[in-house]
Amino acid sequence: MKIKQLYITLLMLLCVISIKAQTFTLQGKVTDSNMSPVELATVSVIEQGKMTMTNLKGEFSIQLRSADSVVVRFSMVGYKTKTRVLRRPRGKQTLLIQLYDDNQLAGITVTEKKRQTGSTQQLETKDIKNTPSVTGNAVEELIQSQAGVSTHSELSSQYNVRGGSFDENSVYINNVEIYRPFLVRSGQQEGLSIINPDMVESIGFSTGGFEARYGDKMSSVLDIKYKKPKKFEANVAANLLGASAFVGFSTKKFSWSNGIRYKTNKYLLGSLDTKGEYQPNFLDYQTYLTYEPTKNWSIEVIGDISENHYNFYPEDRETKFGTMENVKSFKVFFDGQEKDVFRTYFGSLSISRKFGEKTKLSLIASAFHTNEQERYDIQGQYWLTQTETSENLGVGTYMEHARNYLKATVKSIKFALEHKTKKHDIQAGLTYRIENITEDSKEYEMRDSSGYSIPHTGEDLYMIYSLKAKNTLDANRLETYIQDTWRFSSKGEHTFFTLNYGIRFSHWNFNKESIISPRISLGIVPAFNHDVTMRFATGIYYQAPFYKELRDTTTINGITYATLNNKIKSQRSIHFIAGFDYRFKMKDRPYKFTAEAYYKALSNLVPYTVDNVKIVYDASQQCSGHAMGLDLKLYGEFVPGTDSWVSLSLMNTRININGKSIPLPTDQRYSLNLFFTDYFPGTDRWRMSLKLAFADGLPFGAPHRQLDEQPFRAPAYKRADIGMSYRLLNNEKGDRKSIFKNIWLGIDCLNLLGINNVNSYYWITDVTNQQYAVPNYLTGRQINIKASFEF
Repeated sequence: MKIKQLYITLLMLLCVISIKAQTFTLQGKVTDSNMSPVELATVSVIEQGKMTMTNLKGEFSIQLRSADSVVVRFSMVGYKTKTRVLRRPRGKQTLLIQLYDDNQLAGITVTEKKRQTGSTQQLETKDIKNTPSVTGNAVEELIQSQAGVSTHSELSSQYNVRGGSFDENSVYINNVEIYRPFLVRSGQQEGLSIINPDMVESIGFSTGGFEARYGDKMSSVLDIKYKKPKKFEANVAANLLGASAFVGFSTKKFSWSNGIRYKTNKYLLGSLDTKGEYQPNFLDYQTYLTYEPTKNWSIEVIGDISENHYNFYPEDRETKFGTMENVKSFKVFFDGQEKDVFRTYFGSLSISRKFGEKTKLSLIASAFHTNEQERYDIQGQYWLTQTETSENLGVGTYMEHARNYLKATVKSIKFALEHKTKKHDIQAGLTYRIENITEDSKEYEMRDSSGYSIPHTGEDLYMIYSLKAKNTLDANRLETYIQDTWRFSSKGEHTFFTLNYGIRFSHWNFNKESIISPRISLGIVPAFNHDVTMRFATGIYYQAPFYKELRDTTTINGITYATLNNKIKSQRSIHFIAGFDYRFKMKDRPYKFTAEAYYKALSNLVPYTVDNVKIVYDASQQCSGHAMGLDLKLYGEFVPGTDSWVSLSLMNTRININGKSIPLPTDQRYSLNLFFTDYFPGTDRWRMSLKLAFADGLPFGAPHRQLDEQPFRAPAYKRADIGMSYRLLNNEKGDRKSIFKNIWLGIDCLNLLGINNVNSYYWITDVTNQQYAVPNYLTGRQINIKASFEF
């Protein structure tokens, strides 16, 4: 019996030793192409159901079963996945894995370059030409579909972020802040934005709580980085709304990219109610050159020339509006013309010097110049009729005249310092900016109703609106900032933290104001679930006044004079933001759910009204208010191999003015956006893209009134665009003898449902001073055909 027990004990001991011998420990480190650690990369062995993640140092350790071969997978979003096969591993195995950037992104791809632990999300786009587009400004259209962002005009590239106006959004290209024309009144005049999507490498976008290195704006930051081509590449695209071409090449030390775009929305504007001869022509050329004579020195040059012409000869207009039981008809016959020119130039020169691998000093000089002319003389004879009874509600004539000229030059020089340590990323900068703006504006509107000039007093003759402005602004600003991004982990390195903190200082000599803006954000990846990220941010953000906020108006004898108010103070917004990200898989497809709540305490606000994309400020007063809301977004592969998302935003804004509490002009209580991509079953040649937008209408009132006299709300903005693309040639691997790498053919249906969205209103006043708001509808249903060739 004892011999039998001893035999069983020895047999069990041998089994334990055998099992012990079948396991091994795999450890090592994961880095990127610059040998920097890649934190939170996934290390997995699918056959064994084992997985771990790297820590902030890029290190990992995992216990595995030994076998003839063990396949280990290293992956991180934004990097190419790498696989290693271990042959009969035993004991301890150590690997050093290097991951490389994944630039093979088809269609629209919005991914995290690394996990978002700060206030800026990374949106990457390689090719967005296959999606339906009205403006041709693909980057801005991508931004407009994000949570917390809204727009009410498919003709405009402008957007509102969390209750802010168009002027509250900062835009940077390669660390240089850029500007847009000042006199643009409507989306159809905008033309092409300065951002060329063919030249974009990466997009950083923040809807609030952004870092101290970004300038003094209250709502958002769009940070664009242009790409350096690694080899020869080119593409040509054309459609019924315009055309574009791009060519780039590089050598060991030199790279050069060139992009040219042409746009004419004449075909699209033909669907508006106002008929006539539209002759818009928008042309843009950009160049980006880099030169690295040595390992430590680099030179970058960006140049842009933009020539936008908007010529219009109106003929007639007929608009029907109201309800089924109460239909009104507004009919106008026109004489006259409008000729606008927006000519802009932008250039920057950056010289950088590296001191080792961790320190970099840059000198960045930039200049922006715009020469704008807005000229129109348009006369109209109108009839406002009650359709059911044929009763004339208003009959009259109006004459609109403008001779507005503006020149602006903004020059800046900036010193920027970057220093990286094991856990810290320190950045500092000093900027000196010179601003020169001259304006000479004369505009008026004469209106005659039923034989009486409006406004009708019976004694004096006044125009309904008249403005004169002749101003010059010569000023300079001094700006400086310092910030640190500190990455650390808890004991045992199971919870990961990213803390960004910094402070910004600015002084403007025009109003002799100095502002200090502290900002801080914290990102947490908790130990209990590494698929969860929690984010918190707060800070004081100032909207330093620029030219439009300074214009103060005074009316004398029926004529309004615009002067500059040098007593105005910077608008202020205190941000409080809490965010939550959750990454998960469903049916083996990746998804990401994001929720973010915010509250913005607003003070020193300059009241303004919005007409189309024209913002008119009242610099004579400043007030307070708030904006708060919740933004939700679900992003993932709704269909395998494609990227889609849906976003929902809820918001409430209030402003206290003249003893009243009213919503801001940008008070959009809800907004729902959907972008969906699909392929035809069994093929990746046919691709469909669908864009849906459903957004609450904005408050509005009669023109030339105070902000507290905006008692109405426009109808909701509803729009659906769908596009079909066919991949005629796919030669990305170079298997075929062809000069082309890709050929795409496509057809888009813009405004698929033919919905009449309202962008603004034209106001009719009869002799009794009763006013009627006639809606200005946006574009109708249109078909766009396009083709794209990649070399």
